[in-house]
Amino acid sequence: MPELFDDIFKESRIFSNREVLSPHYIPHNLLFRDRQMQEIAKYMTPSLKGERGRNLFVYGKTGTGKTSCIKSVIEKIKNLPISKARISYINCRVYNSRYRILHKIVSDYLPLYAKRGYGIVDIYERVISWIEEDGKILVVVLDEIDVVKDLDDLIYTLTRANSDIKAGGITIVGISNKVSFKEVLDPRSLSTLDENELAFPPYNSTELAQIIRERVIEGFRKGVVDQAAVNLAAALAAKDSGDARLALKIITRAGELSEEKGLVLVTTNEVTEAAKYAEEEIAYEVINTLPEHQKLIVYAIALLSLQGSRYKRLSDSGDVYLFSGDIYDKYVSVSNSLQKEPKSSRWYRKFVSDLDMQGIITSYESGKGIRGHTKLIKLAYPPEKIKESIEKTLSKEAVL
Repeated sequence: MPELFDDIFKESRIFSNREVLSPHYIPHNLLFRDRQMQEIAKYMTPSLKGERGRNLFVYGKTGTGKTSCIKSVIEKIKNLPISKARISYINCRVYNSRYRILHKIVSDYLPLYAKRGYGIVDIYERVISWIEEDGKILVVVLDEIDVVKDLDDLIYTLTRANSDIKAGGITIVGISNKVSFKEVLDPRSLSTLDENELAFPPYNSTELAQIIRERVIEGFRKGVVDQAAVNLAAALAAKDSGDARLALKIITRAGELSEEKGLVLVTTNEVTEAAKYAEEEIAYEVINTLPEHQKLIVYAIALLSLQGSRYKRLSDSGDVYLFSGDIYDKYVSVSNSLQKEPKSSRWYRKFVSDLDMQGIITSYESGKGIRGHTKLIKLAYPPEKIKESIEKTLSKEAVL
């Protein structure tokens, strides 16, 4: 039935180049990130000269341009006529252990050797020998470094390698949504880091509007996106997280809705409808890739939100917040029901800070008189959807 595929090959009346609307697309000009790009270049300059530079850790919420800026700098380095650096970009969601990361480095530069199935010691020694051949600097870019299972072993191995290397060295560039990820490291690893830190702030509404506008010019047909629609998509994304990915998902989904309805203009109506879809999609992507215990904490918050253990913050338009202590108790209960050993309250507080940093929850410190002094927390997304999403990844015992 060829007619089933007729619509696939029809020319879109809304989109002209959907690739530029993808969160993975890196524009030639990264708006509002000049300072961060200059800082990254400054920190990587010693490596380009063949000198051992300090390690660099880049932080910021999802959608603040961390990865795009790093990749853009890497591309510019590749075009330099002379550079002593060799860069290995590694997505730690895929290469999530010390062995896999070392093997990826070897695969990038010594592919024939990588196929031979050597163990970690042999791979490590081969990397050292390769660096020493001409005194090069290996820059290991670890995107989402916090998800590496044996992170402490990895950091210790990469930093201590500089003691074994007679000529050249290794520099680490780590990218993370979590400021506190280094707190899991052993003191011996922390003592060898010698790092610079660079924070990426969330985009504001004005900045997001300009980012969307630039992509609309390239990705949509001329005149099909109403300016009010651009402004609304930017305002919605800025209100929750300042996430450029979210803003682009909203405007892209709005375009799809217009096309499905047979319209030739993307308006605020489509943006409003698209925002619900886009926010939930990004939330589920983030939540379902969280470490186990952070996911259980989010699940506990969703359960309590639905069960009604709450405090209403009167000065915040009636938003419903939960007591941090109640959430911890529920988290312990959920963990025990799944036969998981719950983490201590100290680790719980760190996890809550990470979740806040990622925009999955929002929190604030209460004043005196509300159980003394405590943290009040609420989900940034509908608890029903969050509960349903997490339950798909948990065992049946999770359904309490």
